[in-house]
Amino acid sequence: MLTNVFNPKLDKEIKNQRGIESGPAIGHIVLRNETFRSKVAIKDAARFAAAWSDRGMFERSAKKMKLIYTIFALCLSAIFLRAEITPPNIAFTAREQQIIDAAKLDAQAPRFNGATVIGVHTNTPLIYGLAVSGERPISFSAKNLPAGLKLDSHSGEIRGSLAQAGEFTFTARAKNSSGEVVTKIKIVAGDTLALTPPLGWNSYDNFGDAVTEAETLANADWLKQHLQPFGWDTIVVDFRWYDALADGVRVQDPEGVTIDGFGRCIPPTNRFPSAVNGAGFRPLADKLHAMGLKFGIHIMRGIPRQAVEANLPIAGSKFTAAQAPLPEDDTNRTCVWNHDMFGVDATTDAGKAWYASLAQQYAAWGVDFIKCDDIADMFRGKFYSGDEIEALSTALRQTDHSIILSLSPGPSPVNASEHLKQFANLWRISNDFWDNWRSLNHNFSLFAEWLGNGAPGHWPDGDMIPFGRICQRNCDVHPDRWTRFTRDEQLTLLSLWSLAPSPLMLGMNLPDNDDWTTAILSNPEVLAVDQDEWGKPARRMTADGSAAEMWVKPLADGALAVGFFNRTEKTITVSYRWRHLGFSTPPAVRDLWLRKDLGRQQNFAGEIPSHGCVLVKVLIR
Repeated sequence: MLTNVFNPKLDKEIKNQRGIESGPAIGHIVLRNETFRSKVAIKDAARFAAAWSDRGMFERSAKKMKLIYTIFALCLSAIFLRAEITPPNIAFTAREQQIIDAAKLDAQAPRFNGATVIGVHTNTPLIYGLAVSGERPISFSAKNLPAGLKLDSHSGEIRGSLAQAGEFTFTARAKNSSGEVVTKIKIVAGDTLALTPPLGWNSYDNFGDAVTEAETLANADWLKQHLQPFGWDTIVVDFRWYDALADGVRVQDPEGVTIDGFGRCIPPTNRFPSAVNGAGFRPLADKLHAMGLKFGIHIMRGIPRQAVEANLPIAGSKFTAAQAPLPEDDTNRTCVWNHDMFGVDATTDAGKAWYASLAQQYAAWGVDFIKCDDIADMFRGKFYSGDEIEALSTALRQTDHSIILSLSPGPSPVNASEHLKQFANLWRISNDFWDNWRSLNHNFSLFAEWLGNGAPGHWPDGDMIPFGRICQRNCDVHPDRWTRFTRDEQLTLLSLWSLAPSPLMLGMNLPDNDDWTTAILSNPEVLAVDQDEWGKPARRMTADGSAAEMWVKPLADGALAVGFFNRTEKTITVSYRWRHLGFSTPPAVRDLWLRKDLGRQQNFAGEIPSHGCVLVKVLIR
């Protein structure tokens, strides 16, 4: 069934430009349950049709002109849209095909992947699944697992809690029909979470403010099967999940905000059916925890305007909602791009009580990850919201659940780095990041600017990764499309983020992934650079803008991860002598994307395509 939703503004613009009685321009095309948007393509089609009408090609009556005009724009836009959402599974270079093939070579034998150090607060539930790739079924066992924890030998999931602070190292074993593998894993019970950058999926890039429970679970199922064995373990429901009217097309409107009797946002049951009878997100969190995955949600800074206008009570306190917001003349009272909330005066007892009530709600739901928006960079003249960051962070730490705190949007102020490290686990270093070279190229400078400000538990965040199919239902950045990043640019992004290191949060609709996307996301050797236990940042060794830029990161096993990047518009040749990095004898070099040993080398030499990279591991054996 096809429905046209007309855009009068665009129609008026075309009429004014051409001076003709044009038909309505098509703003959206809704085909069954999928919304495709290509405003640019449609607008161009409309102008093309209008131009031809001036030449006498479409000199018809006004009524017939409208019909021809509409059909022409619809057909042309459909061609553009079909091309945009189709994965480019053809014309692989030899190197790209090798990357895909390498992903299939090690598919049988078991292999431990992901982080080898885990942080958890004492007396809070541990949500952790051993990340092991290889042919199923796999049996798991552990030696010296600390008291309070139990391992499921079939799923590899570890459950329980630790009553005492400290470091606990145990030996994990995985076995299948193709072999057996052993590794050591350290659990640190204390004040610090996210000892390595989180790896997961976020709903925003593809679904905008309109993701549903079914879509969340479909992506979780795909991640569990294809990516959890490599260390990906977090599922985040992003922007405005509390809007009962959200459809990815409609402009944000506070009228759809769903709240409880204490003014706190709750998931609407038309989007999240398991939230029925006041259950909130607890049933969804339980489903994800049963899969060995963590559950996260996005929140906006502040308190719902509806709660303030109704002056609802703040849970667990003597205060009411009208006592919590910032004064009306405070520039931080409102968000410049969203009107759901009022900023909170976190210096008052009422403001602190509000954030405490939120933290208790999220802990009761079993939320493991909070992404708080409109708080790290309040642009357009507004200042960094340190008081609200402190209040939210403190409230989360006082719950009986380990909850990672991520701050957004960016760029966060570098001069606030010490405050960020004290009160947050992740913070954005860029504005919203999308699939274009300009943004990716800029992040080289941003990561360099934040050099030395990240460490285990505290990570500068390069933002979500817009690979695969994105913007399926995101009205902010349309149209529905396959990523516009070239394959070389995709390798560059993952290499740079891993060297930084940065959290890796995927934005695509995972079930649509092709072989290429799956292969690069499941490369355990590249992910190991990001998840290295030391968490040390890479250093940029060459001047910004030089033909070949090199980033070098020390690893916990004594090796170096080295990325060579070509930020120019043409293929370049690279030659680098390893002695410049302190190697007195030729080191052993391994290409991490090809998963291939290159032998001992005195120098590295090779060609790098435009916007491409080579990522190698260098060590003395």
